[in-house]
Amino acid sequence: MEADGFVRRRRMTAETTGNDPGVAGASAGAEVRWLGGRFWGVSESIVGSLTPRIGGETELQNVNFVCGAQDAQTEDSEPDYEGLPQGASTSTHMLAGAVAGIMEHCLMFPIDCVKTRMQSLQPDPAARYRNVMDALRRIIATEGVLRPLRGLNATAIGAGPAHALYFASYEKLKKTLSDVIHPGANSHLANGAAGCVATLLHDAAMNPAEVVKQRMQMYNSPYRGVLDCVRAVCQKEGAAAFYRSYTTQLTMNVPFQALHFMTYEYLQELLNPHRQYNPSSHMLSGALAGAVAAAATTPLDVCKTLLNTQESPALSSSGQSQGAHRHISGLSHAFRTVYRLGGLQGFFRGVQARIIYQVPSTAISWSVYEFFKYGLTKRQHDKRKMQHSEAES
Repeated sequence: MEADGFVRRRRMTAETTGNDPGVAGASAGAEVRWLGGRFWGVSESIVGSLTPRIGGETELQNVNFVCGAQDAQTEDSEPDYEGLPQGASTSTHMLAGAVAGIMEHCLMFPIDCVKTRMQSLQPDPAARYRNVMDALRRIIATEGVLRPLRGLNATAIGAGPAHALYFASYEKLKKTLSDVIHPGANSHLANGAAGCVATLLHDAAMNPAEVVKQRMQMYNSPYRGVLDCVRAVCQKEGAAAFYRSYTTQLTMNVPFQALHFMTYEYLQELLNPHRQYNPSSHMLSGALAGAVAAAATTPLDVCKTLLNTQESPALSSSGQSQGAHRHISGLSHAFRTVYRLGGLQGFFRGVQARIIYQVPSTAISWSVYEFFKYGLTKRQHDKRKMQHSEAES
């Protein structure tokens, strides 16, 4: 069944009108080599080994697309990375997702620091910035060149397992739900539902790291490091403080991820209808999907930041520091506080920084994820082909 499906896909791709397989293969190979050298410092020889073998290469010219399933398995053809081998897909998705998540968060961390500060409701006069570039210049000039990276280690520790769960559950649920809702075709409803469920697992793993990261990103943060921040939060507010914003995070991320995945999959249908490995389409689709989702969910992100940081000026201004409730807790409480201190404009604090962060962030995440997923799948495919050849001999 697996080989038969593989042959049908290859035949459909080869018979599409107006396509030049030689040009397609050369273009895809050039894109992978350029991306490997530009972003990851991978040598051309290594990246070349992972380059997708799209129609046009010598071995594919000799493939007989109407041969039987057994013959198709023995040909040196392209691995179907959208349909991973049975039993290995989960580990492949988890490893690719973990690498993608760590790179996404680490490369864009300085912009994330600016976003957190610009979402402050009662910022110190020295921490009031005109725009993203002004914020970066002033932070580096007054607090040191490494200050925008404070809290990066907490994010890196949390991003690996969080994104491994995120991508693995999404891919598994997307396939399962699509087979039920719209067998044999892509389903936007399945994509959105899979994104929502994947978010539950992602945020459960990532929320404590978000709390530590954002507290260390704030202006005049009193914490010496990650462990000091964890100890201080546990002693003063209890372990539950690490999940105070969990429901708000879910309220924000469920629509964010639903919009994100649905937009990404829709754009992939337009730009990459055969779902081959295509770096430029993955990057463009990821960037646009991130921009749409980020703009729509900024008000909830402002509330999440307030719940995570519990910034003292905001607590004082809202009368919480002396009252029965010494902390802002819950989405409705955060929503009222943001509106009281900033009005409707307060819900869009840092929207520019959030979009600037999300556009390259989601582009990097999807590009790296698809790159590693293809490479790992190709390795599995070659290993299985070698075992099949040894069995025949």
